[in-house]
Amino acid sequence: MSEINMPTAPGYFISKWREEGPVNIETLTLWRDEMNWTSWLPLAEAALFLDAAELLALIQTVLSPAEEATLNLVRRRMLGDHRLETAIDEALEITRAKETRDLALEGRLRMERGLSKYEQGDNEGAAEDLAWAETRLKSVAKASRDHDLSLINKAAYHVACGESLMALTTYSEIARDAGHAHETVAISRLGASRIRAGLGHMFDAARHAWNAHNHAILAHQTQMAVEAGALFLDFSSASVSADAARMKIQVAEAKPRSVDDEEPTLSVHPDDIDGVFDWCCKQLPDSTAGEDRPDLRAMLTLSHRLDRLETFDTLLQNPDDIEDPMLAAIAQSCLDDEVLKEAWGVRLATLTML
Repeated sequence: MSEINMPTAPGYFISKWREEGPVNIETLTLWRDEMNWTSWLPLAEAALFLDAAELLALIQTVLSPAEEATLNLVRRRMLGDHRLETAIDEALEITRAKETRDLALEGRLRMERGLSKYEQGDNEGAAEDLAWAETRLKSVAKASRDHDLSLINKAAYHVACGESLMALTTYSEIARDAGHAHETVAISRLGASRIRAGLGHMFDAARHAWNAHNHAILAHQTQMAVEAGALFLDFSSASVSADAARMKIQVAEAKPRSVDDEEPTLSVHPDDIDGVFDWCCKQLPDSTAGEDRPDLRAMLTLSHRLDRLETFDTLLQNPDDIEDPMLAAIAQSCLDDEVLKEAWGVRLATLTML
């Protein structure tokens, strides 16, 4: 996989300010450059969301008029204002004016307007703005944060409209070696994996889930990595073969196919299954408490299917520690021991009566 020189997450910038600040704008500029950011706006947004008011005030002194207008729009949305059409149009005028022209922010604001139109039920207007925004951002800021968002939002729009193949086409534009953020690649492959599974294309579904899992790890998005890993295991658990090539080889050798090409048969090496399963289990919190634990439900189900139930011995021996009734039901269904099965039945009855 190619090395991708992406900016350090804005949260690191805020952390540095809290640990080493306050500092002047010249020092802030050095920090920004060291973290490979070329614009102040993402850092201003992070300061806004993370309540770094003094830092935000300092950054605002160097924002352009177009950036300031966009930040004001973000602030209004954060405060729960969903009637943003006028504010977006006013900000667009600033990005288009000769003295304050900003091609990339015009693209972002058209994306914002597309999302707003979709929320208002104007699907045709939303489609036009989202497509326009993606084309503009691809032209002037390819693989930037805003371009990545435009692609993800455009795909999400197609999914919401029941246009799965159009969503797949959009996801395919997020190439793994084209400089897009790992998080963007992970989100796109997660979406593509579910669409492929719905179409019955299980090789592609598993391949995309595998890629989503790995890129989410690279992006330090642990929850997404566990979700993608569980999806990969779900799709692959019935297709394990010691004769299969390792998944990284299958991914590297995968090529686009025409409609006439035969669908590859899914076959996954047991080491890939074990590797993903073990990684996901290690990321689970030590506590099994909580009334909604989809992470434990997924991994316990998979452990039963993969004959790895011993991984959850502690959980299975302590039904009173579980607060999620669905998890209790899964635990009961996984057991052969009649005594434990009865104990889980009592626990499930208690939880469902509360």
